[in-house]
Amino acid sequence: MQKKFTPFRIACIVLLWIFLCYLLIKGYQEINLRVILTIIVSGIIIFVPIYKQNRKKEE
Repeated sequence: MQKKFTPFRIACIVLLWIFLCYLLIKGYQEINLRVILTIIVSGIIIFVPIYKQNRKKEE
């Protein structure tokens, strides 16, 4: 059984993702192609399931 994403859970996930992206950028000391691709791929992995579940809820 899959748990539903509440607005509070979505906000926590977004804040955690932003914090982890900040740590990634801070750790590399510069923004290069590897950092950008890592942020994009992690964003896709995080936000696509949230988007899909919210889209199902609207239908």
